[in-house]
Amino acid sequence: MGSEVIIIPAIFGVFFGIYYLFISSRNKERMALIEKGADASIFYSNKNRKITPIWKVFILNISLLLMGIGTGIFIAGILHYTLGVEEDIAYPGTIFLMAGIGLFTGFNMTKNLDNK
Repeated sequence: MGSEVIIIPAIFGVFFGIYYLFISSRNKERMALIEKGADASIFYSNKNRKITPIWKVFILNISLLLMGIGTGIFIAGILHYTLGVEEDIAYPGTIFLMAGIGLFTGFNMTKNLDNK
């Protein structure tokens, strides 16, 4: 009974703590730049720079993640039925491996989109 009451405030506390640390560290960085006399133009976006839209990055990464998971399931089935690898080892291992490869590929493709 007591654990349900503690979990919700703890979650809100974690979100508040992360937000507070983000705001306070950003303020400290800006104050340090002002004290040094550095240019504050790094905080403002440059309109001349071309930025890849976020929806393209999101769709690219999600699609490659799902393709990696599907490929992982397929390869795990092959490992299990043809090579005799245990099912409890083959499926999670190859799914996570292929999902990670898909996300890494998505990261590299997103980097190439930003360079164009």
